[in-house]
Amino acid sequence: MSDTETPNGLPSNAIIEEHIDDALSSRYLAYALSTITMRALPDVRDGLKPVHRRILYAMRQLKLNPEGAHKKCARIVGDVMGQYHPHGDQSIYDALVKLSQSFSARYPLVDGQGNFGNIDGDSAAAMRYTEAKMTAAGVALLAGIDEDAVDFIATYNEEDEEPQVLPAGFPNLLANGSTGIAVGMATSIPPHNVHEICDAALHLIKKPNARIETLMGYIKGPDLPTGGIIIEPQGSMLEAYKTGKGGFKVRARWHVEDLGRGQYQVIVTEIPYQVQKSRLIEKLAELIETKKVPWLADVRDESAEDIRIVLEPKSKNIEAELLMESLFKMSSLESRVSMNMNVLDATRTPRVMNLREVIQAFLDHRRVVLQRRSQQRLGKIEDRMEVLEGYRIAYLNIDEVIRIIRFEDEPKAELMKAFKLSERQADAILNMRLRALNKLQEIEIQEEYDKLAEEAKAIKSLLKSENKQWAAISEEIKNTRETYSNKTELGARRTTFADEPDVEIDLATAFITKEPVTVVLSEKGWIRAMKGKVDDVSTLKFKEGDKAAFIVPAETTDKVILFGSNGKFYTISADKLPGGRGNGEPVRLMIDLQDDHIPVGLFVHNENRELMVASNDGYGFRVPEKDVIASTRGGKQVLNVKGDAEAIRCVEVNGDKIACIGENRKILIFDLEELPVMGRGKGVRLQKYKDGGLADVTTFNPDEGLTFKDSAGRTNAVKDWHLHEGKRAGAGRMAPRGFSRVNSFDPGKNL
Repeated sequence: MSDTETPNGLPSNAIIEEHIDDALSSRYLAYALSTITMRALPDVRDGLKPVHRRILYAMRQLKLNPEGAHKKCARIVGDVMGQYHPHGDQSIYDALVKLSQSFSARYPLVDGQGNFGNIDGDSAAAMRYTEAKMTAAGVALLAGIDEDAVDFIATYNEEDEEPQVLPAGFPNLLANGSTGIAVGMATSIPPHNVHEICDAALHLIKKPNARIETLMGYIKGPDLPTGGIIIEPQGSMLEAYKTGKGGFKVRARWHVEDLGRGQYQVIVTEIPYQVQKSRLIEKLAELIETKKVPWLADVRDESAEDIRIVLEPKSKNIEAELLMESLFKMSSLESRVSMNMNVLDATRTPRVMNLREVIQAFLDHRRVVLQRRSQQRLGKIEDRMEVLEGYRIAYLNIDEVIRIIRFEDEPKAELMKAFKLSERQADAILNMRLRALNKLQEIEIQEEYDKLAEEAKAIKSLLKSENKQWAAISEEIKNTRETYSNKTELGARRTTFADEPDVEIDLATAFITKEPVTVVLSEKGWIRAMKGKVDDVSTLKFKEGDKAAFIVPAETTDKVILFGSNGKFYTISADKLPGGRGNGEPVRLMIDLQDDHIPVGLFVHNENRELMVASNDGYGFRVPEKDVIASTRGGKQVLNVKGDAEAIRCVEVNGDKIACIGENRKILIFDLEELPVMGRGKGVRLQKYKDGGLADVTTFNPDEGLTFKDSAGRTNAVKDWHLHEGKRAGAGRMAPRGFSRVNSFDPGKNL
């Protein structure tokens, strides 16, 4: 190929025509694959990305072992960049720093000396000021790398070689986790406890088809470097480990510090994983400043080496549990740690694995490493035994060997011919020193030969027996478990588990003093909340020409629902209502109720009830009360009314029968099942009229019968109410004698 030709045989200045779609897709695919396999996703076997693998290998080449001295990070980064990783020095240094941070890595692989950043989010000092060496975990990942344990590939400049994967004597993928974003895929694996991982691995060796539920008996869940409390339900965690995808809700760890005289403060000692402490405190301070948490007086950071965040409540009467529940909802004191076990398998193929597959892949890799190391050791033993066998022959025929060496022109060939030696054995005999010919040396050679023969026999037996291989791997895992036992400071579990408190906290009412009030709404739309329960309504005073329309007993923590003639429901917090002094305030200042519409219902919200709404043109439906809550002052449209039609009634569904009465005084009774449940709409026809419209509607139980109240407030029964039964949308029959003159079943009812 000439200098003017490209590898495909075309001239270097040739113009190649290619459709832009094909050109972009092929190049982008190459970029995507490179990102996935060489940057973002870890290998399931050693849990490392290429940059981390190259850092550890370079540190081993520099002999930065735990028992040795630290070396400048600039030296490490320089070696990595110059020999193995042709990318920016800052990206390499950032990866090195992450491996050393105790709040980022559960089991740091690098022991840093100097400023390597902190949990506040401050960055590490420049690489020329910091030093590093490997930890025991980092060394364990490299154990056996010189014993043909893994394959090596050429470096980027083909001047040297680097390992394709590390032997991984440490379960790094689950122990330290990994995060990364590739093209079209991502990975997010939280750290776990090594003692628990080893227990699960030992069980999986015994029971290769173990269920995920069984493995979770050993691996309880993530064990995060910053501790905290996981409150994720067990079923959700099981699903995450079964599918390889899910998440875990993590809360800060806190306790109450008694200050005496009933005063207290909350101390936060552990924060969720990957939450920056400084950002967290800024957010809490912002919540105080914007008065989104009016019950929190102050937040202080008193942290030294350990975290200590002080939260001061505004009042000693505020319960600490409610205070923290509210802060969990509004700040990163509670966060979600995601899990997406998307990794590269042994064939370098990206896929999402479940918990059993991840552990099994680690075990399979350890078996391959064991086999390769054993084969390499066996080769060395056989090579040495070949030499020793030559020495033994020489000692048995020492006089003849000396004669051949002294008098033959080609001693090597003669030795090989006389004693049937290999070329290697003959060379060894010729290179033997004279002082090695003593009797003691002969005995030592025999002892060494016997010892090596025994070791070779054991290795051959190991390589032939799968059970012996798994037994050897089990022993290695037990040693790792012992090193990182949960009884050690590093191995002890930091993250604990708890059930999520069964506290449904409403931030709008949680810190409101619960007191009884009486809500009064006048006919002209003035509303107020009288303290306590008003027994004698005659004592209430109103503006001239005004009187009470609705009087509702409630509590300051209640939501008061107003139903307007426009078919909208409005929600008002009872604690926001004006006090009982004076006449109150116009309700239209609190809600957007148009002047041409009036309130037709006022009641305290109860989400467990069912309501029935109806308009004067005879249409209506049932609606769950939990669906009528309005989030804005504009209200929530539920009953659609058009033209001259207006909403006239909102009653609680309390019975199996519905009774309607029209302005024509005809009563129709039909079954509740005939009226559908809707979230919004015009509804269905309740009663048919030739003239006029609907006057009132109610529900009742057949066993109790249908009743009504007369003008004096006395309750009367409707005799022979069965005569008024029919199908929905019927005309009905005339009301009996003595029925209410205002065509209403209960004129004073609020709903």
